[in-house]
Amino acid sequence: MINSLTDWRNQMEKKIHWIPAIPRRLEKKVAIYCRVSTNDMEQLNSLTNQISALTRMVATVDQWRLVDAYIDIASAKSKSPRKDFIRMIDDCKKNKIDIVITKSLSRFGRDTIDTLEALKELRESNVRVIFEQENLDTAETDSSLMISIVESFAQAENESRSQNIRWGIKERVAKGTSKLYDRKCYGYDHDEKGKLVINSNESKVVENIFNWYLSGKSVLGILKELEIQEIKSPTGKDKWCKRTIDVMLSNEKYVGRARLLDSVSGDVEYLVEENNTPIISSSVFNRVQEEKIKRSNVIKNEDKTIRKQKKYSSKKK
Repeated sequence: MINSLTDWRNQMEKKIHWIPAIPRRLEKKVAIYCRVSTNDMEQLNSLTNQISALTRMVATVDQWRLVDAYIDIASAKSKSPRKDFIRMIDDCKKNKIDIVITKSLSRFGRDTIDTLEALKELRESNVRVIFEQENLDTAETDSSLMISIVESFAQAENESRSQNIRWGIKERVAKGTSKLYDRKCYGYDHDEKGKLVINSNESKVVENIFNWYLSGKSVLGILKELEIQEIKSPTGKDKWCKRTIDVMLSNEKYVGRARLLDSVSGDVEYLVEENNTPIISSSVFNRVQEEKIKRSNVIKNEDKTIRKQKKYSSKKK
């Protein structure tokens, strides 16, 4: 029998077992860094995917707590500002971040030097960096080894980027969506959709240049005529370049055709008819090409290129 409240308390104290609280494991403050080069739809979708994937990655570790997301839309060019990257480095120095997670080396730094300098700053601030795509973690990688890895990945990334760019260009060319078809030349402007439209003033000059050549003027004679008439060159200068005239007289865009060449082999990849509104008729253009061959002092055969014995003259014979 418990005779008093004091006896009851004494009995209860004998039955209570005190269990000390388990100390809470320290959380790591985690930030994610994402970057894309442009704000077009494809790149913005890539940005969304980066943010989503890295956020899920943080959520898989109990001790990680996402404190901020740093996002830049900036190209790989050195002069392009990365405001959030700078803000992230500054926050790391202020001990606001313990771990930085990013998609890849190419998203984190613009080049090898840029990447190594940033990693050095973060290492001095005791900040761990994880590259998800390459499965690299600065907490598990020796500094000298990291340098070698960064350099090798940078080289591979550049080679891959070059191949991807070339492949992309060929695909757009094949589908007829390449902007190279509508590369502007003298005599044309771009409309709001980037398509070639005739510039009325410049097109008259183009017509005159073709007609002057057919009437017997040499390229030098055409240059003098343009100077007499005070017609500015395509770059706005008072004097035209001889090569500019020579290239114009062979430019198929003036008859509405777009010819794209392989930059390495020089072979024609695609020839598009009716690409744009012509300025010169096909008959005039063809006569000019024939005339250029007649006036040339170079003869090409299967063995080699040789020059004619007589003195070269670009004038009509």
